[in-house]
Amino acid sequence: MSAHFSPKLFDYLRDLKANNDKVWFDEHKQTFEDVLREPAIQFILDFGPRLKEISPHFRADPRKSGGSLFRIYVDRRFKPDAPPYKTHCGIQFRHDEGKDAHAPGIYLHIEPGGSFLGLGSWRPGSGAVKAIRASIENDPGAWEKAAHGGSFARTFALAGESLKTQPRGVDPDHPMVEDLARKDFIGVCDLTRKEITSPDFLDIFTSKVKDGAPFLRWLCGAVDVAF
Repeated sequence: MSAHFSPKLFDYLRDLKANNDKVWFDEHKQTFEDVLREPAIQFILDFGPRLKEISPHFRADPRKSGGSLFRIYVDRRFKPDAPPYKTHCGIQFRHDEGKDAHAPGIYLHIEPGGSFLGLGSWRPGSGAVKAIRASIENDPGAWEKAAHGGSFARTFALAGESLKTQPRGVDPDHPMVEDLARKDFIGVCDLTRKEITSPDFLDIFTSKVKDGAPFLRWLCGAVDVAF
């Protein structure tokens, strides 16, 4: 089996970071297609059947626009002075009920020196946050097992931002106060360039996602969506 992603992807992303403008991007558009977009689409296609075995409620969408592969273009409506292109490859496998990047999902980030696999809910809405915190308080043992034990804890570390103080109504001495103060409920696992460019990366990625499945299952239960 050949590798989905080649070392040329990392070279391209490094060069894009050094030449982040439309002229350079257009001159190297075929390289973008050859080393980033086409391999990413193929990876999404190949991971799809494996994802269904883990959970039938997460989508591997191979569309070039609006699918699992994030656009390379930076949304500059709110950042008009930002460089026009992202200098990483981002792929998200969203839940059926998810309409944006904040819903429960699985995320692959490829970037020189900063590649990782993430899963969970990044910056969920207020209703989802309340439901997650209520689930932690109602059954702390289940949360402890999902987020701090088993295969998830062996492979992932909880990450993301937290409130500066405990949430309203939560005792500052609550034994779970640190987790209750989270704004993001995500696990992150670093990935190496060697892993990503390996012919076995699809197997490596699948294995790690399976390790994180108990956490995703808990999270889906907390926000009342199917796993």
